[in-house]
Amino acid sequence: MLLTRDDVLAAGERIGGRIRRTPLLGPGGSDTLWLKCEHLQHCGVFKTRGAFNRQLAALERGELGDAGIVVASGGNAGLAQAFAASELGIRATVFVPEAAPEVKVRRIEAYGAEVRRVGREYAEAYEAAVAFGEESGATFAHAYDQPDVAAGAGTLAEEVLEDEPGIDTIVVAVGGGGLYAGVAAAVRDRARVVAVEPELAPTLRRAMEAGAPVDVAVSGVAADSLGARRLGDLAFAAVQAEPPVSVLVSDDDIIEARARLWQDYRIVSEHGAATAMAALLSSAYVPAPGERVAVVICGANTDLATLG
Repeated sequence: MLLTRDDVLAAGERIGGRIRRTPLLGPGGSDTLWLKCEHLQHCGVFKTRGAFNRQLAALERGELGDAGIVVASGGNAGLAQAFAASELGIRATVFVPEAAPEVKVRRIEAYGAEVRRVGREYAEAYEAAVAFGEESGATFAHAYDQPDVAAGAGTLAEEVLEDEPGIDTIVVAVGGGGLYAGVAAAVRDRARVVAVEPELAPTLRRAMEAGAPVDVAVSGVAADSLGARRLGDLAFAAVQAEPPVSVLVSDDDIIEARARLWQDYRIVSEHGAATAMAALLSSAYVPAPGERVAVVICGANTDLATLG
């Protein structure tokens, strides 16, 4: 399925009033760089948009029963779904890998969701969540590869181009590709998308090379949020419709970008969120002269003690 801008606009109508319209931090002087501050979203992550859209759409369609919603997550999707469920009065069960950051797990539980730790990687938690949904009747919310979820994520790109219509390029981090799929749908034929991945988790790059989503080994500093083993089908459909600029960055690049976001902007970002900025700071992506670029800072759920 190929998401369209109409899907994104419908999501925007549905979730309006429940999510924050996050600021677009403009450039200083003659710079041509903007930062979409999605780290200021409810729960500190863009996924809150897709979580509300998924649950509200499921309510509209009569899909939600007493068992509520179930999601598998490295942390952020579970956090967002738990928050949305708490706001809407829906039961939530969140499956996370054993290595999920404690800062995220504690917050998921604080929103009233039940957390179940299963396996070493997201894929194992995913399998357990699907089985739980089949057994309990809970409605499954995918962390990234679901139309409602990806369309909700794309609403942030609509905001970018509404606030600054002259933006040429939007830079996003890619894990499973839900954010990328939503952004691509929102800006297709209006702006370029640069898709940035860690070298140690290149799901989109490998899918482009293979001509289809394929499993890849994932590791590295951003694996808690960008650690999906395989690019989602929605993201691959977006790749086929209009291939993005694909960029890979090293763990060192990501660590440096995260430090620079804190030092230069006082922006708290997790490693996954700093991945997009790493493309520019490391010169893995070099904008053309005068190119107007917006970088999505997509999450802030990190251990503050590690910022320095």
